[in-house]
Amino acid sequence: MCRSDVKQAVLAKNDDLAASLREDLGRRGVTLVNLLSSPGSGKTELLGRVLARAVERGVPVAALTADLATENDAVRLARSGAPVRQLLTDGLCHLEARQVRGHLDGWLPEDTAVLFVENVGNLVCPASYDLGETLRIALMAVTEGEDKPLKYPTAFGSAHLVVITKTDLAEAAGFDEAAFRANVQRVNPGVEIVRTCACSAEGADTLLEHALAARRAAPPHRPPLAPHPHGHHHPASAPVA
Repeated sequence: MCRSDVKQAVLAKNDDLAASLREDLGRRGVTLVNLLSSPGSGKTELLGRVLARAVERGVPVAALTADLATENDAVRLARSGAPVRQLLTDGLCHLEARQVRGHLDGWLPEDTAVLFVENVGNLVCPASYDLGETLRIALMAVTEGEDKPLKYPTAFGSAHLVVITKTDLAEAAGFDEAAFRANVQRVNPGVEIVRTCACSAEGADTLLEHALAARRAAPPHRPPLAPHPHGHHHPASAPVA
């Protein structure tokens, strides 16, 4: 069996596990949100803001954060007051559905409405793996360059939502937002782009609302490289404020 055949077999097995996980979470009224970005994009700080807003609003959320080593991000996110668990990949550069399922068993609170999964900081490998998510978000900091979507088309082309982070640094970084938006649309026509700033919490409520909307119904945008083309979403039985 050649390398490409092995890869396809691995991805096919992962897709089956992801579909099963999505079905199981859907029956429990849980929506999984998969966050993809490069290292240093600011997604941990932003996620912390989103979790804190959810706790303030009484929305039951939880977070699973992945890294190759250390529990630093879990410690930071736990300050929000939301349930948080660290997933260490032992050198693996991406998360897989089996890892997510294994860390949820016996841990995820029963009343959870939204589970945020902070993927490993990497825009290559994680983009190929469905984790059982209903909503996939690709994030990019203004310091990373406007051509990022063109360099990593799978990550941005499979996202239901694209997020710009660290907007407070845009002017200093010389960030050309119009060019970035145009590049995003080249790989993912019609996708919504949200501006955020963790320092001021700008965009935190917007991201939480997108997650809750995905819980009520499948995301309205269909990316050209949708991570789960045959997945089905089960709306929650009861609304969450």
